[in-house]
Amino acid sequence: MVRESIMARRLRAAALGASLVLAAGCSTRPSVTPTPAYDSVVGLASFDRAWQLVYETHFDTTFNGVNWLALRDELRPQAVRATSTAALRRVIDDMLGRLQQSHFSLIPEEFADTLVPADNADVITGDVGLDLRLLGEELVVTTIEPKSPADSSGIRPGWVLVAVNDDSVAPILTRIRAQDLRYADGFLLWSLAERRIGGAVGTSVTLTLQNGDRAVEVRTLVRREVPSEPVKFGNLPTFFARFARSEHQTPQDRRVGHIWFNFWMPPLIRQVDEAVDAFRAYDGMIVDLRGNRGGVGGMVLGVAGHFLTERISLGDFRTRRSTLHMRANPRLVSPRSERVEPFAGPVAILIDETSGSASEVFAGGMQAIGRVRVFGSTSLGGVLPAVTDRLPNGDVLYHAIADFVTADGIVLEGRGVIPDEPVRPTRADLLAGHDPVLDAALAWIDTYEAK
Repeated sequence: MVRESIMARRLRAAALGASLVLAAGCSTRPSVTPTPAYDSVVGLASFDRAWQLVYETHFDTTFNGVNWLALRDELRPQAVRATSTAALRRVIDDMLGRLQQSHFSLIPEEFADTLVPADNADVITGDVGLDLRLLGEELVVTTIEPKSPADSSGIRPGWVLVAVNDDSVAPILTRIRAQDLRYADGFLLWSLAERRIGGAVGTSVTLTLQNGDRAVEVRTLVRREVPSEPVKFGNLPTFFARFARSEHQTPQDRRVGHIWFNFWMPPLIRQVDEAVDAFRAYDGMIVDLRGNRGGVGGMVLGVAGHFLTERISLGDFRTRRSTLHMRANPRLVSPRSERVEPFAGPVAILIDETSGSASEVFAGGMQAIGRVRVFGSTSLGGVLPAVTDRLPNGDVLYHAIADFVTADGIVLEGRGVIPDEPVRPTRADLLAGHDPVLDAALAWIDTYEAK
């Protein structure tokens, strides 16, 4: 049995992501691997094992108000009658969905070990270098990476994505809303768009967009290699860890360091440490967690330690049998092995609906102890730490084993981190080249007074 502790939200890229893509009318990459004959005995054993794992490890003995014993009696006959792996997966998905909590998902075997089909295991997933957010009823380009395929084609922030290949965005959004899923529409549509636009390096994708004047523009882009480091954790899909740092000036010409990364993953630890060290003499720092789905929870404590002088608890993870206090580890030594003091200046955290899991633990935990100010829009609300277990049929059960409560007693699951200063960009902001969330954080740093 393989078991890996992880807080990442990447299950959507596998089981949840795949199911949403299908539900929205998009297609996933086909696999040429022949489908094996369905084994009903193994299938039933897989249902029983999934039920038992949740029964034994769920942090809440009330199962979020679900009668878990009665649910087995209700759904097991459906598992007995299943005549295909797809039918069995629907039954298990139904069972997990009754909990109405994040980090409970079935990852199909074909997605469990890689993001690409087994016959193309050497293909690296590619992208085109843009990011999007749902603003009102439109999926709007928010950032363009310099020298990326999107940048070279002339796509700019503020343009509206109308379609990816033959899939129109508007009806997909309608279908998402019709499903009444627990996550925000913006997060779900963002996840689907990212998955649909991405693909194998060297393949092409056609985007239909509206430019700043609402004229329709069509761009066919060749996917580049993702400029990041692939990271593998047990049965979960491959992560592509990315990092960026930059400098900004506040309206009063104070220097601010800006750190962004897309996953809480060990390969990024040194880059975060070096960035903090480089910005140590600056007037403020910004930790940008927009688009950061989560990752390894232990990394949160080390990053928090860059800004704290004591082993303060950011909150508690509560399992059925124990409580783990998430105490920050003050960072007193630089990457160059020099004695330093944790950064004492103002720290702003930027979040939105794409900030999940470990990002919420960091943002919510640091907010609860009053060390930071949070800007943006409410985060995902998917905080639960989870593990993976291989089922008899090869699928992987991703299931939560603990709940998280901040130091001031707030349960973030299903609620998310609520910003101290809610800020939402508009299309006009983006077309004008502005990032109002970042701008608000910079303006606050000008007004900051040390306590």
